[in-house]
Amino acid sequence: ILWRPVVLVVAAMLMLHLPTLLYKARLTLQGVFYLLFCNDKSWKKPLDPKPFFKGVKNPERKTIIFIRHGESTWNDTFNKGKHRSLLVFILGYIPGLVKSLLYECYLLLTGRIDSWFYDSPLSYLGLSQVDDLARFLESKETLKSLNPPEKELVEILRGDPGAPRSHLFCSSLRRALSTMAGAFRERLSKRPEEKILVQPCLQEISRNPDTLSITPAHKQVTASWIDRDSKMCDFQNIFNNQIDMSLHIGNKPIDTNGLKRMNAFCDHVFGNDVTEDYVIVGGHSIWFRYFFRTYLPYSSTHISKTSKVVNCGTVAFTLLKTTTTDKKDVYMIEPESIKVVYGGF
Repeated sequence: ILWRPVVLVVAAMLMLHLPTLLYKARLTLQGVFYLLFCNDKSWKKPLDPKPFFKGVKNPERKTIIFIRHGESTWNDTFNKGKHRSLLVFILGYIPGLVKSLLYECYLLLTGRIDSWFYDSPLSYLGLSQVDDLARFLESKETLKSLNPPEKELVEILRGDPGAPRSHLFCSSLRRALSTMAGAFRERLSKRPEEKILVQPCLQEISRNPDTLSITPAHKQVTASWIDRDSKMCDFQNIFNNQIDMSLHIGNKPIDTNGLKRMNAFCDHVFGNDVTEDYVIVGGHSIWFRYFFRTYLPYSSTHISKTSKVVNCGTVAFTLLKTTTTDKKDVYMIEPESIKVVYGGF
């Protein structure tokens, strides 16, 4: 008898927020379908790019700066991370999973377009990691400890007067967008007209639900409950006014894969729409690792091929482009150009 009032209250709350319930049900079905049938990590290994650049004297070049997002709620639940021991992770796994499931139920019952698992946002630890990166970029002491090439990269990231112009790109997933918004809070504040361009091709390479976007196509991102509680910056204001969602299609299609999206990114970077020589990219560890594996010469043994960029790690490199005699564009990372600006691998 005691459970009947609880059931009635839950049913009433679900009916009160019926549009949200239906939207989340559709997202859940989409997530299950993608989990079962996607081929996001399946593609034929492309040819080694290095031979295509033999004898090429002046290939086109762009400097790319990768910034991995801070820790997410998904990471907090399912990944050990470097901030805790294996024993602590094992002992806390079941309680942490129960907590995350209960919070997911709370978000559903209160009618919020939000989720712990789907398009997982930054965790509280992730926010602190983003704040550390922002403070690194904003500190006047930072430049004093850097060599000239590193100093120039930081000046580019900050958008300092006199520094070469750069273009801000980002994945459509919330943890990456929150990382870019928080890390570049000072730059965006000084340049209210500047926007971060959301690129669908940067969506993470995985079949997990945390790599699927919760934001409807061409709609502005909604700040998570964790972002809204933060005093780091006004995330929702940045999302509303300084995020360009014009290319956001809602989600990566089922017939895509990582290689297609990485090639699309390269094509866009060297296309007519991107006039800047420096492109700053907010994205994800698996996507970045596959990018290094694909576009570094196959003879290279650089750590980026085997290790992930750490949370909020910032890594710069030169991306080259040449066109073959049969009009095929080929891209390659210049191995010696890879520089760690912050964090590393």
